[in-house]
Amino acid sequence: MSASEQGMFDEIPIIDVSPALEGTDAGLNQVAKEVDYAYSQVGFAYISNHGIDPSLIESIFEASKQFHALPHEEKMKLERNEFHRGFVPINSSTVRTSSVAKVTKPNQSESFLIMGDQMAPDTPLTGPNQWPKNLPGFKEAVLAYHDTLTDLARALIRPLSVALGEDKYFLDRHFIQATTYLRMLYYPPQPPQSPDDLYGAAPHTDQGFLTMLVQDDVGGLQVRNTKGEWIDAPPIPGTFVMNSGDMLHRWSNGRFISTPHRVINRSGRARYSNPFFLSPDMNSKIEAIPATVTPDNPAKFEPIIYGEYVVSRIRKNYAQHHKDKPN
Repeated sequence: MSASEQGMFDEIPIIDVSPALEGTDAGLNQVAKEVDYAYSQVGFAYISNHGIDPSLIESIFEASKQFHALPHEEKMKLERNEFHRGFVPINSSTVRTSSVAKVTKPNQSESFLIMGDQMAPDTPLTGPNQWPKNLPGFKEAVLAYHDTLTDLARALIRPLSVALGEDKYFLDRHFIQATTYLRMLYYPPQPPQSPDDLYGAAPHTDQGFLTMLVQDDVGGLQVRNTKGEWIDAPPIPGTFVMNSGDMLHRWSNGRFISTPHRVINRSGRARYSNPFFLSPDMNSKIEAIPATVTPDNPAKFEPIIYGEYVVSRIRKNYAQHHKDKPN
């Protein structure tokens, strides 16, 4: 595949990931081939046969609906803290760091954020989650979903390593104290006459390694190919939408693409989605994987430290970033 062919897609592939989860090298290699195609050409795929209990998925949607139904003043008691955890009200997040569009209007969505507690002490964003006091079972349901998705995402690191020409364990060392977070999003319906540049989520690429999204049946997610066309990514029952982010793009020396995407909700209905993000340890050095570098394909990006990159990006995108303490 030549570099010019990247991103010339008109549909999003589906990958059955069950062989990679069975623990055999043959199954891992089989999925690695499909992963290589999907993420080198599209940057997005639906993953099926992932083993996640449907009742767990139902529980995260129910938890999200319960939270977003709370009075605004109750949610504001949990407003996003300096550790990037808590409630993000509508009109407070603008994707100023977008590399794919000039974004001037804030996202028409609100969200509740938690992050994993496995992060190394004294690293950026390490701190307490915030929890509503009057939603029995909410914390337990959210953590159960977060932890289960963490396990699945970790398992899918290995076919990615194989697809990039390395040993299946090559990337594991960067995820010992991985950065994980779950975002429970609510998109109110946008009026049909909304300006073209007003989005539920403005065009952007994800800053992390992998994103795994479960969305409701409303739709609205779109993915941009290199022809500038926006391809719908409608929900497919029993699947997650999984996309590669900027860190995987850099690690793969550009082979795996971080594809622009956006959300527009003109359905006339509320939309809920629950993206889970897996990223490396905050102290990880992100530089081209050796197998991706050749005399004809030298390293394309300067090395960066993940924690420094993510904190800079968060602070530029959130209206309340001036409140945050230095990290």
